[in-house]
Amino acid sequence: MDWFWPEGFYTLLMIGSFAFGAFVWNLPISVAMAMSAILGAVAAGEGFPLRHFIEGEFGYINTILVIATAMMYMKVVLKIGLLDSLSAWMIRKFKKFPALLSLGIMFIIMLPGMITGSSTAAVLTTGALVSPVLMTLGMTKIRTAAVVSMGALLGMTAPPVSIPAMIICAGVDIPFVGFAIPLLICTIPLAILYALTMIYPQIRHFSDEEQLEIQLQKMAKQPLTFRLALPVFSLVVLFASDQFLAGVWPGLGMPLIFFLSAMTGFLSGAKWNFVDTLTEALDDALPVLGILMGVGMFIQVMTLIGVQGFIVVSALSLPSWVLYVGIATSMPLFGAVSSFGSASVLGVPFLLALLKFNSVIVASALSLIASLGDLMPPTALAGIFAAQVVGEDNYFKVLKLCLIPGVILALWGIAVILMSGSIAKFLF
Repeated sequence: MDWFWPEGFYTLLMIGSFAFGAFVWNLPISVAMAMSAILGAVAAGEGFPLRHFIEGEFGYINTILVIATAMMYMKVVLKIGLLDSLSAWMIRKFKKFPALLSLGIMFIIMLPGMITGSSTAAVLTTGALVSPVLMTLGMTKIRTAAVVSMGALLGMTAPPVSIPAMIICAGVDIPFVGFAIPLLICTIPLAILYALTMIYPQIRHFSDEEQLEIQLQKMAKQPLTFRLALPVFSLVVLFASDQFLAGVWPGLGMPLIFFLSAMTGFLSGAKWNFVDTLTEALDDALPVLGILMGVGMFIQVMTLIGVQGFIVVSALSLPSWVLYVGIATSMPLFGAVSSFGSASVLGVPFLLALLKFNSVIVASALSLIASLGDLMPPTALAGIFAAQVVGEDNYFKVLKLCLIPGVILALWGIAVILMSGSIAKFLF
């Protein structure tokens, strides 16, 4: 038992108290994480290390700023009607080409998750927007909810904002730089696969264009003009400038890019209230920000008392195939509490155990696998909200239909890890 004591005991104490607080006491995830961090520090004889708590809480300050400004940008896009109009335009454009339409709908579902890093945001915005359209095109409500759920998971993983990847980066002190293409490698093949297997077979024989047009008219409250689309154009231009003009363009950083792009909403011609929009954005962002502060405390204490090292050493002692099976199963299961918690508690040690591979690509793949936590009961945020959006009372029916796509997602994540060396040679 020498290998287990005391770090193994601290590991069980912290993870166990966190799960107990979240599941049994129904505490907010942020509070449960802070509580387990305090218990771990006290049990290890560190008392109440205030300095480490504060350092941990503010370790994710850049991620917090990104999420807050991204959420504000998303609210502006919604307020001016751009998201609705853009979605209606895309569906009208490709309705004669069901394969392309399937891909376009999947991208629409993913978009809010890509901007905010939240699967819930994707489900409750574009997921709710396209669900009536998908059902009009001939899809059942259960399949529609499953498509929305899987698209939302891919959206929260895809660039530019991938909160699980950001959490893992902050946990090992590597900058969130160079992640765009690896995250796209993780998500785009799955998006294409899901679109062509879950959507296309259901809509390819659709012919009732009159009913479809009724749904599209409900969506498009504003005509799609260049002025209305200014927030999207500005976001693309500013991101591209940061990526490709580094030598001549001052690096603005993601928070400022999102803020400036949101401000172009004033030039869109649509009326919206800045204060109300900012308030709504902060209200939506606060739960996530709280989780990140709790995550920071948790990781800081894990490192302080040796829990993180214990998990890494234990993972390294396992045969390779056991380690990969453990990653593919433990991260989604732990994500039942919080996919962000899974990324921090397990993603960080797993990345450290896989340092023989390219860290950027491995972190991207781990963030993809962690996203499955949003389909794990009892929380199952993506599945529950998707079921509500389509009017299905039993969300387990949705989760059942997501089982095979979820297994494929986990296997693809492991495959990306195993291929990371080859991918890195190609990219870097």
